[in-house]
Amino acid sequence: MDSEALRKYSALHPKPAGLTLQYGTAGFRTKAEQLDHIVFRMGLLAVLRSKAVAATIGIMVTASHNPEEDNGVKLVDPLGEMLHPSWEEYATQLANAEEQELQKVITEICQKAAVNLHKDASVFIGRDTRPSSKKLSQSVIDGIQVLGGQYHDYGLVTTPQLHYMVCCQNTQGQYGKATLEGYYEKLSKAFMELIKQSHCSGESQRHLKIDCANGIGALKLSEMKPYFPQEVLIHIYNDGTKEKLNHLCGADFVKVHQKPPGGLDMKPNERCCSFDGDADRIVYYYKDTAGHFHLIDGDKIATLISIFLKDLLAKVKQDFKMAVVQTAYANGNSTRYLQETLKVPVHCVKTGVKHLHHKAQEFDVGVYFEANGHGTVLFSKAAETKIRQLVKEENDDERREAAKMLENVMNLINQTVGDAVSDMLVIEAILALKGLTVQQWDALYTDLPNRLLKVQVADRRVIDTTDAERRALTPPGLQEKIDTLVKKYKLSRAFVRPSGTEDVVRIYAEADTQENADALAHEVSLAVFHLAGGKGAPPQPI
Repeated sequence: MDSEALRKYSALHPKPAGLTLQYGTAGFRTKAEQLDHIVFRMGLLAVLRSKAVAATIGIMVTASHNPEEDNGVKLVDPLGEMLHPSWEEYATQLANAEEQELQKVITEICQKAAVNLHKDASVFIGRDTRPSSKKLSQSVIDGIQVLGGQYHDYGLVTTPQLHYMVCCQNTQGQYGKATLEGYYEKLSKAFMELIKQSHCSGESQRHLKIDCANGIGALKLSEMKPYFPQEVLIHIYNDGTKEKLNHLCGADFVKVHQKPPGGLDMKPNERCCSFDGDADRIVYYYKDTAGHFHLIDGDKIATLISIFLKDLLAKVKQDFKMAVVQTAYANGNSTRYLQETLKVPVHCVKTGVKHLHHKAQEFDVGVYFEANGHGTVLFSKAAETKIRQLVKEENDDERREAAKMLENVMNLINQTVGDAVSDMLVIEAILALKGLTVQQWDALYTDLPNRLLKVQVADRRVIDTTDAERRALTPPGLQEKIDTLVKKYKLSRAFVRPSGTEDVVRIYAEADTQENADALAHEVSLAVFHLAGGKGAPPQPI
């Protein structure tokens, strides 16, 4: 390690006094002007991680669905997955180290993680369309070069595209080609092969309106358009030419406010969807003839995909274990429908993509989606090998056809991470193959009315939870109070959990009517305020 170069470059990316940040599920995220030293140091860390695992590591500069003035950075592990938890701690240590301690912290990380500094290192870099992203990705490059790493800068890409590139590189091209053309070709080919197997004509021209949150998704979808078959007519809105990123639009806005985004004109029963700022989340929606807005979120996306896959798995007659993984935020009626009607096992895990991804890996076919629209499908190595074998060797027409469909789904879905473009194509293919309208999809089950609230507290750590965050262990008496309140309403449940990033407690409640869900959420928020050290004025009724 060149101590002099480290000192010199670190001085060019100074750490603001008193700023401490924690690496979480989303990596680091804050106001863009506070991130320069962080991204420089994540360049350093990516080189160390690459040397430790002898593989290419990814770095994405994005703040996803946050406002345009924010930014962030996260690392991507060798198979396109999120950074290993033990390295999250190293990231936090390195980010918060004082200038004069930087070399010492790097040396400690090398010792703990058995990093051989003489090994080669390779890093892939991507960034979103924020005004601050280009300069910040240059700071990443500074960090990589200080420790002698090699890098490939992909420039403007969606977050899932960078995850895809890293996986392709580290599987020596088995997963695909580590280029944007490779990504477009693989997805479009699988999509065309899938819809070719459609026996119903359905709508010959399938129109879809897409709100791209004024983000990177618009740019990449425009590049991908020539690869699509003529049956698919996508119409891009909020393409970033007029308005600010994520401002009154995007998947997060639509999900939270339960209303259509600005900048998209909806006619009755038109199929529409929204991406978030870095295109790793998607939600669908439409307006009925009475003008009512209908949201089709991650739960309904998981349900549609599960129906399709369960049917195909039954046809190939293999003993594959399939399951759906949800968090406590999943609507109660989605869980009921999956378990009772579809007879698909459902597992609940803590909030955060890494928990869902990890659990989904335990099954031959693991479907996971957060209610916010972030999710994908994972196929085990054994299931993948068997399906590809059936396509080549199966003599029974129906079984071979079903195996071929499964193979195309495997090629179409981005198994590294939730991917709005890939998920959209999977959904569009299923709707075409099943001959379903957006209204029929929506009518699979009716969401229970629900309400999300948050309460400011002096210290969020007073709340400790268990049972995948569905029950509170502390403070004493809180869970008993929630249990009592829940008994007052039909089909009701409620839970509380501390925010991962700020001193607030998040409250979720659902019940048979919106009025009851709102009343329950309010009563639970009062209990949190009084028992968990609420700040400011007590919560007011909704």
